[in-house]
This record gives sequence, C-alpha cells and structure tokens, in this order.
Amino acid sequence: MADPQSVNLHRDGAAATIELNRPDALNAWNGALGDELLDAVRSVAEDDDVRAVVITGAGRAFSSGADLRDLSGREARTPDGDIDVRRVLNERYHPIITTIRTMPKPVLAAVNGPAVGIGLSLALAADLVIAAESAYLMLGFVNIGLVPDGGSSLFVPTRVGLARATEMAMLGERVTAAQALAWGLINRVVSDAAFAGEVAALRDRLADGPTRSYAGTKRQLNHWLYTRMDEQLALEADIQQEMVTSGDFAEGVAAFIEKRQAAFGGA
Repeated sequence: MADPQSVNLHRDGAAATIELNRPDALNAWNGALGDELLDAVRSVAEDDDVRAVVITGAGRAFSSGADLRDLSGREARTPDGDIDVRRVLNERYHPIITTIRTMPKPVLAAVNGPAVGIGLSLALAADLVIAAESAYLMLGFVNIGLVPDGGSSLFVPTRVGLARATEMAMLGERVTAAQALAWGLINRVVSDAAFAGEVAALRDRLADGPTRSYAGTKRQLNHWLYTRMDEQLALEADIQQEMVTSGDFAEGVAAFIEKRQAAFGGA
C-alpha cells in the first residue's frame, strides 16, 4: 500500500491494526479512504504472519459514515448523471466487508467513538466488537433518504433481531454503547480511560491464540448465518442505486450540508 494517507496500517508482533485516519472528518469515507482500506484489509488477510486484526479510528470517532461533502465529480456516474453507488459498493465497499468476514483470522473492531452508516457496517463485519463507553452506533442512512448498505441489512438483524433492526434502520437514532451491549449488537463496553488497554489485551490474546481454531469457527458461523451474504450485498447495492436518484436523497444531502432539518417529500 503506497503512501497511505487516509488509512494507517501498524504491526505489533502477530497483530495488525488498521486505523482509519481522517480524524478531522471523523473518519468519514471518501474514495481515497475506501481504496486504502481495501488495500489494507487484503494485505492483512493474505499475510500469514498476521494472526489477529484490529480495526479502529484515529481521533474521536470510529467512522461517521460516508463523506457527504465529497460528492464531487470524482465518483463514477451513471449515464443519467447520478452517482453510480452500485459500482462503488460492488467494487470498493463489498470486497472490504467480505474480506473481513472470510479472512481466516479473528478481526476485532475497536469502536473508539461514533460508528455511523457504513462505519457501523464496517464494525459489525468484524468478529468481535468492543466499544468505549462514550461511543454510539447509528444506522443513519434513513436521515438522508437512503437505506442500509455495506452489509448492515444483514449484520444488524443477525445480531439483534427484526424488531430492533427495523427500529435502527427506520428511525435512524443513536444507540449508546451500553444499549448496544444490552441488545447484543456488540460484545463489550469499557470506560474511555481503560479502552486502549482493554483493546490491546484482547488483541494480544487473539494474536497468541489458536489461529486455526478461530478460522474454523468463522467458517462455521459464516456457513450458518451468512451463506447469502453476496446476494444480500447485491440487493443493497441495487436498492441504494434507486435511492440516490430520489428527491429525498437530494434533500437529505442538502439539509446535512446546510445543517438544517430535512423536509422529505416522499419521492
């Protein structure tokens, strides 16, 4: 991975840490971050010397989701001039998610702050999720007229069931770390002061553990829970492409940029 700027990759013995590194933008995803994250995830997946992986964010956020201020002409466009979100999801985001789920080693998401939208999808793709007490999680797609993507329409209901998944997806409200733990959305919550130490301890435990056993467990769980993952990701991309052509999405983005309440028209 040449000259990364948006993603840092650190090695500590048999463990690797992938750090989203756009702290001034709360680690929001733009094209560069997506490309570098895909490179980093593939790199650690293919490295037999890496026995455990941590994914976290620099600064005060895990990831605030897609960077809505980066909707420039740099992204691919459809013949109608709309953002080709289907292509972005299929070529950049989905390989990140599927590589995390299928790499034969444990992946720990260390949620140090807000995990929103695709940022939440990234966290929930991991095998274990530990969160700082002040962190929160949110399926914020609905707030800009979109639908869950990045696998969250699969990972959220798998973890918390239909009722809570529907609530998160349709209401788009913050879920505190404590509530996420109670719901079974994440595995552990620790105080902000103890967070770094707890992450390091769990990272080292996984890196020193029976790697092939972890890999076998992932294969079992993926077979039971996620055999239709590729199909679901494709459906997410298709429906999201419909959403980006809507008036509600245009209004949602405008309201976000202008820092006001969106006035959705239902079209």
